[in-house]
Amino acid sequence: MRILICSDGTDPADKPVLLAGLVAGPTKAETTLLGIAETPTDETPLREALESEAEKLRQFHVSPEIVVRSGEPIREILEQTKSRRYDMTIIGARRKTSSGPYWRSSKTYEVIKAIPTPVLLATGICETSKSFIVCTGGKKYIDAAVELTGKVAAAVGASVTLLHVMAEPPAIYADLMQLEDDVERLLQSGSELGRNLLAQKQSLEKLGVLVEVRIRHGFVLDQIFAEVSERGHDLIVTGSSPTRGPLGHYIMGDLTRGIVNRANVPVLVARSTKNGGAPAGIWNTLKQLMASSWGKT
Repeated sequence: MRILICSDGTDPADKPVLLAGLVAGPTKAETTLLGIAETPTDETPLREALESEAEKLRQFHVSPEIVVRSGEPIREILEQTKSRRYDMTIIGARRKTSSGPYWRSSKTYEVIKAIPTPVLLATGICETSKSFIVCTGGKKYIDAAVELTGKVAAAVGASVTLLHVMAEPPAIYADLMQLEDDVERLLQSGSELGRNLLAQKQSLEKLGVLVEVRIRHGFVLDQIFAEVSERGHDLIVTGSSPTRGPLGHYIMGDLTRGIVNRANVPVLVARSTKNGGAPAGIWNTLKQLMASSWGKT
């Protein structure tokens, strides 16, 4: 595994560096510590700051390569990811405001949308890596995120929760809601949602990861953060997808942006290889159950 750490040398808590140590140490990742000097006078103090951060990484048995580039930060990060293939890029994510659609620094969103690697945001508390939660829409487009999460979880000894959130159905579908609340029954139901969750669960278990599948009902963001608060997860995994057509960037949907805004733990924004469409949920399951019932009459 190769990890790129982006640092401007000014974070007093060194969150990207500490988070990188928690991940790169156990995974024995080849690590690059990247600093970008926007003006010539910035280069010397930046290099000194990076040397100090590298020393902290060595405490995690990580020996990073230090790279200093000059220019516009987003462009230089992108050029670095083009010059060498990385599996993950770690950046800081300071909060700019306490409300509104863009709480974080604009550079945070630009990095997420621009670079091809999964982006790990060092936000909130970055002290442990023992419990991860994957926000799965029940579709196969999240499979790459599940695979990456599994590799990291296996290395650091973390458990993984696969969380699927769906809207509250009308009362007439109470029986279907009970099916989806019964996770084991759902996984064996043959529905698209059940099949995909089962496949994701099995792929993680093959890596030796302890996995739990959870179903919640209600407003997605509220349910995700309720789960994180109740279960004490250390990392949230969410997704983004590439644009269609010639534009070379990734789409960060409202859900991912909401998670990035509100999270008080690190967030891994993983890439999908294609647009996954709408999440699988209660209505797809309903159609398949109804078709099955009609086929028996």
